[in-house]
Amino acid sequence: MAIGFIITIPFQENIIGRLLQGAFEAGVVGGLADWFAVTALFRHPLGIPIPHTALLPNNRKRMTEAATNLVENNWLSKESIQSKIAQVRITDKLLQELEKNLDSKIVSKGISSFAKKIVTQIDVDKLASMLEKEVKSRVHAFDVKTLLELVVDKILVGQYDEKTFDYLLVEVEKWISKQSTRDQLGSLAVQLIDNADVDGFVKFAIKSFRNLINEETLGNIIYKLVTKGVDDLRNSDSKNRAVLLGKARTFLEGLKENQQVISEINHWKISFLQKWDGKKQIVNILKEIQDKLIVFIEDDQLDLYIYPFLTKLLEELKADQTKIDQIEQWIHKQVMGLVEKNHSKIGSLVRENLDKLDNEKLVELVETNVGKDLQWIRVNGAVCGFIIGLVLTIIKVLI
Repeated sequence: MAIGFIITIPFQENIIGRLLQGAFEAGVVGGLADWFAVTALFRHPLGIPIPHTALLPNNRKRMTEAATNLVENNWLSKESIQSKIAQVRITDKLLQELEKNLDSKIVSKGISSFAKKIVTQIDVDKLASMLEKEVKSRVHAFDVKTLLELVVDKILVGQYDEKTFDYLLVEVEKWISKQSTRDQLGSLAVQLIDNADVDGFVKFAIKSFRNLINEETLGNIIYKLVTKGVDDLRNSDSKNRAVLLGKARTFLEGLKENQQVISEINHWKISFLQKWDGKKQIVNILKEIQDKLIVFIEDDQLDLYIYPFLTKLLEELKADQTKIDQIEQWIHKQVMGLVEKNHSKIGSLVRENLDKLDNEKLVELVETNVGKDLQWIRVNGAVCGFIIGLVLTIIKVLI
């Protein structure tokens, strides 16, 4: 435009030269005016601090807030994010990816590493203290009377009293069958007879009886009496057996309401809990379990149980559409909650990144991205000025 203006200066007397002169003159003005306007966005034109220039650096705070508001409330508003999330079936995509990669080595190693990390990071001492406290609390709160009733009822229903009685008879028979037992019993009987504190006819009778027997004889007599008694008690129709078992059952039934027994057991329970240092024992058990679990995981034994379990779980889940919908609703609810809670962080992130740029970097960033379009503004200004100048010159000529 400037070259055209210079060239047409000698031809101003010519009507065409005059028209072009006016058009080129207006084109120079339009181009320079738009150069000034575009330059004023980023810096002072020619470095002169003319008012209302260098608009971008001077209005940086307003521009930052505008950009933050644009991103946060327009481009990435809560409603737009939530609307987009609502259109996505997150659960279906997760199930597809799980099913596709479930038997891969990466997933297997990931599960093993995760499981091992969990096991190794368990604080055994802390867990043992919690378990000890819980065990003591549960045992301390347990009703002894209820336990006693359960034990007695179990004994009676299972006829363990009768089985115990039969077991004792067998043991008595074994014990009495030994020759050493007979000898001991015979010797004890002789001592009792010899030391009997009686007078008169009874004393004479005992001495007469003593002269007829010895330790071996007495032992055999006692053996026969005991054996006969055992045989009788083994007989299910024996009245003696029925009487003894009846008394035993009556005794057991009475234990349920025997406050002295219940009190003694409670006292023993409390005393035991106070003295029992269970933490050390629990720690040893937990450490042993922990070591076994680590070896189990390192030997790749976990896949034998985890993979079939996860496969079955996935199949059951895929077949249960109601469950999938519930999971989907839960995931969406959590994601929506995160968006609602953290949406303001989007604006904070935009603001933080813009604040990291100094004025020169910010101007350079904008010019780099929109510089070509801004150059076309200058060109368009010059062209528009040329056309307007031509029209105005024609009007002037006509007037």
